[in-house]
Amino acid sequence: MGRYGRRRLLLPILGLCLMLVWTARTAAAQTETNAHDAAAAPTGSITGTVLDASGAVVSGARVQLTRSDQSVASETLTDNNGQFSFFQVPIGAFHLTVASPGFVTQTSTGTLSAEQTFIVPSVTLSVAEVTTRINVVPQEQIAEREIKQEEQQRVLGVFPNFYITYISDAVPLTPKQKFELAWKTTVDPVTFAITAGVAGVEQAQNSFSGYGGGAQGYGKRFGAFYADTVTGTFIGSAILPSLLKQDPRYFYKGTGSIRSRVLYAIANAVICRGDNLRWQPNYSNILGSLAVGGISNLYYPQQNRDGAELTFESALINIGAGAAANALQEFFVRKFTPKLPRESNAALLKLRRLSPTRANG
Repeated sequence: MGRYGRRRLLLPILGLCLMLVWTARTAAAQTETNAHDAAAAPTGSITGTVLDASGAVVSGARVQLTRSDQSVASETLTDNNGQFSFFQVPIGAFHLTVASPGFVTQTSTGTLSAEQTFIVPSVTLSVAEVTTRINVVPQEQIAEREIKQEEQQRVLGVFPNFYITYISDAVPLTPKQKFELAWKTTVDPVTFAITAGVAGVEQAQNSFSGYGGGAQGYGKRFGAFYADTVTGTFIGSAILPSLLKQDPRYFYKGTGSIRSRVLYAIANAVICRGDNLRWQPNYSNILGSLAVGGISNLYYPQQNRDGAELTFESALINIGAGAAANALQEFFVRKFTPKLPRESNAALLKLRRLSPTRANG
């Protein structure tokens, strides 16, 4: 390559180098100028104190400084004396936002002059209103859950034990729930099985001879006993309890001395808990026993029908049998009744905590 060729190659390279040097010097000069201008720009400082409604200082409050163009200049936290400060703040309008957990956010504005220390008037934070949301569960829904548990209570896992509650403060049943419980009791397969067994024994002993023998006699005995069960259950545990606002269930005591529990079981044959949660005479059971005795005279054989005196006597016997049944519930039946799942009890407890306060009157 000749000299002319080498010259043509070197000239562009030298030109590029000179351009890079010139660009670097220009950038450095601009940076120096900007730094000089920034250092020369007038600034000031802002300081203030944050208090609560009582006048006590609020430490740790977040203070945000915003410029007039809505850009965030800086943030800081109040110290132990509730004070905050911003230094070398460009002059002009500014906006302060003060926030702290549990307090309502406050704002403050001002205009900063050159070399001025702007003292912000004390910022007072008011306590924020706390809104608590409570989901109230209707008592009817709680009672329905309690009934579902009672429907799982079967002695030896077979025999229904629906009319006992092991919850001392169980929610009163609505009339609809009382009828539903009576219906489920009367149509339970075990009820039909017991009725069939009793009818068979009566047939074998020729009880109520007016019904006769054979399949027809057995059917009449089966129907009569089942009719007693249905009328007794609906009148004594649904109709009268709904009209008189009484709870047809036995409330298990489970605590105290043996004597106190025996007396409690006997007393519950003639007293019951009302829907107002007060104890009162068990008119539903007493009148129900009398009503069943009177109604049964419509379908029992003429020679086996009870007179008024015998009807009252039967009612007293039923009350005594109820007292004995309560004593069995108090001391023995629960031992042979499978326990309910813990998950069900936990869910029910949660619902009861969310229920509204029940009236005592």
